Amino acid sequence: MVVRVESKTYLNYFNGEWATSASGSTIESVNPANTQEIVGRVQNSTKEDLDQAVAAAKQAKDGWRKLTGAARGQYLYALADALEENLGAIAETATREMGKTLAEMKGETARGVAILRYYAGEGMRKTGDVIPSTDDGALMFTTRTPLGVVGVITPWNFPVAIPIWKIAPALIYGNTVVVKPATDTAVTFAKIVEAFEQAKLPKGVLNFVTGSGSVIGQGLADHPDVNGITFTGSNNVGKQIGQAALARGAKYQLEMGGKNPVIVAEDADIDLAVEATISGAFRSTGQKCTATSRVIVHQDVYETFRDKLIAKTKQITIGNGLSEEHWMGPSANKGQYETVLSYIQKGLDEGATLLYGGQPVKGKNDEVGYFVEPTIFEDVRSGMTIAQEEIFGPVIALMKVETFEEGLQTANDVEYGLSASVFTTNIQKMLTFVNDMEAGLVRVNAESAGVELQAPFGGMKQSSSHSREQGEAAKEFFTAIKTVFVKG
Repeated sequence: MVVRVESKTYLNYFNGEWATSASGSTIESVNPANTQEIVGRVQNSTKEDLDQAVAAAKQAKDGWRKLTGAARGQYLYALADALEENLGAIAETATREMGKTLAEMKGETARGVAILRYYAGEGMRKTGDVIPSTDDGALMFTTRTPLGVVGVITPWNFPVAIPIWKIAPALIYGNTVVVKPATDTAVTFAKIVEAFEQAKLPKGVLNFVTGSGSVIGQGLADHPDVNGITFTGSNNVGKQIGQAALARGAKYQLEMGGKNPVIVAEDADIDLAVEATISGAFRSTGQKCTATSRVIVHQDVYETFRDKLIAKTKQITIGNGLSEEHWMGPSANKGQYETVLSYIQKGLDEGATLLYGGQPVKGKNDEVGYFVEPTIFEDVRSGMTIAQEEIFGPVIALMKVETFEEGLQTANDVEYGLSASVFTTNIQKMLTFVNDMEAGLVRVNAESAGVELQAPFGGMKQSSSHSREQGEAAKEFFTAIKTVFVKG
C-alpha cells in the first residue's frame, strides 16, 4: 500500500505568488528508502510556465539591480535566518526525498545558512578598482554590472547547498533568478522557497519552476531573456546546456562529472587514508561529484590498506538515513540504482575482482528501497570502464602501483579533473602532487570530497566549463566588468 507521507502538492513560484502549472499535471516524489512512500508532488510545468517565470524575473531585474549591495545583503541575511529557522524540517524532507542521512542533510542545510550569510557580507565589498590613466585630467576605474536574469539548474545530490551557492551570489551581485531544481528533490526546494517567503524579497527576484529537464532546463538555456545559465549535473546534459547558451550569446557555467582519485603513498598514515577513503567514497552513498572513485595504492602498503579498508567497510550500516545508526542511505532513485548495479556488472565482466559488496540489499530495518552494498573491486586496470566512467554510487576501484610517479600518472589518466587527494608524509611528494595533479581541487592527507564555502570550486578537463563557483570567484561569473573613463 502506498503511504502518503506528505499529501501536499507544491506549486511553482514566480512574481511572488504560487501558481499551478498550465499542464494541469503533477509529478510524484518517491522516497528511495521506501518506495511505497510518496513524499509530495510538484508541477509538471510547460514552456508557458517557464515564460511567466522568466518574465517576472525580467520585470524585477532593474529594481533589484539598483538597490545598494548593502540593501541586497540585508535580504540575504533574512533568507539565512529563514533557512536556519526551518533547518530541521527541510533536512528531514531532503532525507526522505533523496536518501542522504539526516545528519548529513542537517550539515548541508547549515552550510546553506552559512553561504547566505557569507554572500550577504559581499554586498559591502568593493566592486572595482581605480586604474591610472595616461590622461592627467581623467579618472578611470572599473565597476561591475549584473548579467540580468540568471537561470539556475541544479542536481539532486546536494538539494540545499548547490542551489544556494548559486542563488546567493547571483542575488547579491544584482541578478534576478529562475531556479529549476532536479525533479527528484523539487519538494525539498519548494520547502526552501516557502521558508524564503519570510524574507519578503521583492516580487520576481526569486522564481521557481519544476518539470522535466528537456522542457524547463533546456527552455532556460534557449530562452532569449535569460542572460546567464549556471548548471550542475551530468556531462551530456551540461554540454547541451552550454551549446544552447553559446549559440545565442548567453553566459554559461557548467560543473559536471568527476572520477576522483586518492593516491596512497608507501609512507602514508594508513589508518588516516582508510578512514578518509571510506568517508569520501561511501558518504552520501557515493553520490557526490567529488566522491572518491579510484584508490591508487603503492604496492608496499597495498595489502595492509586493502585489508583495513574491507574491515572498516563491513561496519557500515545501511538504512533510511533518519536514524543515527544508519551510516549510508539508498541511491537517490531507481535509475541511479540500476546504473550502479550495471557498473558493478561491467567491473565483473571486464575482469576486476569483487572483494566486498556489490549486491542490492534491504535497509537495516528491512526497508524496501534502492539500497546497494558498499562495493570494493581490486585488480582494476586503468582502461576498465569502472576506472574511467563516473558511477555516482558506493563503488571503489583499487589499483596497485609500483611507484608514486606511476600513481600520479594513473590518477591523471581520465577525462575528468574535478578533485583528487594524496596521503603521504613526504613533503616532496605533496608538492609534486599539488603541481602535477590535473584537478581543480587537490587535497593533501584529506578525503577527496569537500571544499570550504569561501574557496573557489570547479574542475579541469571535462569536469567543468573552466569557471569557478563559491567564494569571491563567483563574482567572475555573475557579473561583467565595466570600465569607466571620466574626463573633467
